[in-house]
Amino acid sequence: MKSSLLFLLVVAVAAAELLQPNTRYHETEGIPKFQLMKQLEEGTDFDGGRIWGGQAVSGGTHPHLGGLWITLTTGQNSICGSSLVSNTRSVTAAHCWRTSTLQATMFTIVWNSNSIFWGGTRINTNQVIEHPNYNVWNLNNDVAVIIHNHVNFNNNIQPIALATGSQTYAGTWAVAAGYGQTGDGNSPSGTKFQANLLVITNSACQGTWMPGIVIASTLCVSTAHGSSTCPGDSGGPLAVGSGNNRQLIGITSFGTQWCAQHHPAGFARVTSFASWFNSHM
Repeated sequence: MKSSLLFLLVVAVAAAELLQPNTRYHETEGIPKFQLMKQLEEGTDFDGGRIWGGQAVSGGTHPHLGGLWITLTTGQNSICGSSLVSNTRSVTAAHCWRTSTLQATMFTIVWNSNSIFWGGTRINTNQVIEHPNYNVWNLNNDVAVIIHNHVNFNNNIQPIALATGSQTYAGTWAVAAGYGQTGDGNSPSGTKFQANLLVITNSACQGTWMPGIVIASTLCVSTAHGSSTCPGDSGGPLAVGSGNNRQLIGITSFGTQWCAQHHPAGFARVTSFASWFNSHM
């Protein structure tokens, strides 16, 4: 009997150490990061930032990346990222539009700018289609299509192809981009960031997260190499290739609140949603 109780205790402790994704993104991450980034651009110091361990890039780098200035039903503002896939369509994480506690009413999409708050090309829209099986409690199927007015392509605004097929990309280096945090205590730079991330197998990722979080339509990356997506990068792209051969393989979905090294981050696996995306293009 004692040994059985000890075994159950060990199992309970191990389970308690597994992580759960943040289902209150806007309240805990998006709204505070929006306020801090606005203070930065107004010249006020703060201890926030963007992609952890990444490199600053110019406004025209990642021409598919769109920043999202989000207006919520509460009147507050939050931030996310998105990827342009046609003149009138972008894709993002569903939790950028709706979490377990808050609902957005409008996206302002910003292209060709390293600032969410000024410059570039801007379009407002309230037309967002969530995946029908999106789960606000575990972030399964965390994808959405944004329908917006026509945006003209140029050298700094270009669509990215949606990956299709059965490739897992495990062992592939991919590039994430966004406006989020560089890591706890890092100095902010006021610009876009990118990071090279190694895609890992889902089995290597499942040991970190609670059961049911990492599923077949999840793509994971290692953070053991000094980089990770962070709060504020939600909905942004994970891409492979370059130029006309660039493909979107992941949409930033979940990670630890602290961009913690050695805890893998999760993305929505684009190939798993190819037919659904195609039906809304």
